[in-house]
Amino acid sequence: METTRLVLPGPSPTARDALLLCTRLARLYEDGAAAVVCDASGVTAPGLAAVEALARLRLTAAARPFRVIGAGPSLRALLGLVGLVELLGEPEEREPPGGVEEGVEPDDLPV
Repeated sequence: METTRLVLPGPSPTARDALLLCTRLARLYEDGAAAVVCDASGVTAPGLAAVEALARLRLTAAARPFRVIGAGPSLRALLGLVGLVELLGEPEEREPPGGVEEGVEPDDLPV
């Protein structure tokens, strides 16, 4: 599967950037992109506008493959605080990685 790259502008994306990026992302999927990664390595001073941009991009992607790469520690921390750490392809704290199922023994008592 070929992955298309979308770059989040730095040092801190604005609300206007979010609108333009969502339009671009929708067009990428319309043009046949199978998966899109958003490169956030240029975001060196993230704020709520960066989080909003990424949340809007996730909504625009809907059920299609979309993830963020290159996020620095500050952006990772913000995404963790608002519950969007899954955009980074990482499980949330205390959450098992995707595809992992908890085993249940026949003699386990119900909770």
